[in-house]
Amino acid sequence: MIASRTNRKTTARPNLALRVWIWFVLVSFVSGSTLGTAFAQSGLRALRDSEIESLVRDYSVPIFQAARVNYRSVRVHIINDTRFNAFVANGQRIFINAGALMNSETPNEIIGVIAHETAHIAGGHLARQREALERAQSASIIAMLIGIGAMAAGGAAGNSNAGQAGAAVLSGGQNAVLLALQSYRRSEEAAADQGAVRYLTATGQSSKGMLITFSRFADQQLFSSRNIDPYFQSHPMARDRVSALQGLAETSQFFDRVDPPALQLRHDLMRAKLFGFLEHQDSVFRRYPRSDNGLPARYARAIATYLHVDVNNALTQIDSLIQSQPNNPYFWELRGQALLESGRPLQALEPLRKSVALAPDAGLIRMLLGQALVAIDESRYLDEAIRELTRAISYEPNASVGLRQLAIAYGRKGDIARAEMMTARAYLAEGDLNQAKQHAARVQRRVSRGAPLWIQADDIINYQPPS
Repeated sequence: MIASRTNRKTTARPNLALRVWIWFVLVSFVSGSTLGTAFAQSGLRALRDSEIESLVRDYSVPIFQAARVNYRSVRVHIINDTRFNAFVANGQRIFINAGALMNSETPNEIIGVIAHETAHIAGGHLARQREALERAQSASIIAMLIGIGAMAAGGAAGNSNAGQAGAAVLSGGQNAVLLALQSYRRSEEAAADQGAVRYLTATGQSSKGMLITFSRFADQQLFSSRNIDPYFQSHPMARDRVSALQGLAETSQFFDRVDPPALQLRHDLMRAKLFGFLEHQDSVFRRYPRSDNGLPARYARAIATYLHVDVNNALTQIDSLIQSQPNNPYFWELRGQALLESGRPLQALEPLRKSVALAPDAGLIRMLLGQALVAIDESRYLDEAIRELTRAISYEPNASVGLRQLAIAYGRKGDIARAEMMTARAYLAEGDLNQAKQHAARVQRRVSRGAPLWIQADDIINYQPPS
């Protein structure tokens, strides 16, 4: 990343070799450590939300099935970055920036992006890219050695022409490597376009959204090479490629099919939620003026109001949302979250329990309920807190927030061994292996050797991160 920052200072357009290197560093982070450590090391920030993740999952699963990719093994992660970007890493992980969701006006646009990234997975492009990079690196090293050798020989003999020839070989070898990588990327992206259209057609969906998105980036290439979104850099959008995609997409019988109204509303609510949480209040109210009485606009304004301290006003707005959709678990969740974060955990219980009842498999919402129960700080709520947090952790085993709340609840119950175990797991999820092992050792000092908790602690003590 230091290299990336340095490069931005010296040139407006990062060279391909550097971009590929940074991308492979990111891949190694994701594959070689816990995900929490990967995000920390790569500078990425994960964004977790049950509503958004549920919608993206509904977008993704039919595409995964059409591509014959095991949808249970592929994880989609949302990145807290408002620029448009999406990419694949570690073969089975798709990363989507919040900005991609915010800037896609229809579900079909983001589904098209997911289909394209899925085609990279189904085509095994990551493994082939590694092979291509290794070949390119070998060619680059050979060219470098020949060039340096010629330059050194010329200098020793006092032959300036030989030295210049060596520099030319060095430069030419690097250019050849870049051209080879660019050619490989073009063919790979074209193959992913074709695969995406197949998956969209197989699921009865239009390719128009993907075409709209890619055309926008092709236009960006024509008019600007600075301040462009990362998706453009990692998915070069030549006009001839977009033309080829258009010709292919328009042959589909579903090209003019639009998204179902219910799905479009969920998409609009998701975008409103992201704008409400990620943009400044003034920007939210400009985007969603009070004259707009639609559900997404009211959602965005309620969030922006709650985030800027006017909680009572926000609660009134949230109650209006609930009246419009009384079975929407995320409106109930928002009410509970607003009450909890304004220091009213006891009042937060009813809406959070309602939200959990409507979305029982949403581990993040159940975790929020457990957090409210712990925050009340009364012994009569501890058993319920442990029960809810334990179930939440079964859905979200690496959620350090839930693990730490569970540690607090066990500590208040006097079960110090389990409190230490949850703390050890929290540190492990965060990538702090030294602290995790220290707390696991404390567990072993409190329980009998060979007991289930002792064995769990021993697994942490003996854990070695993948090399």
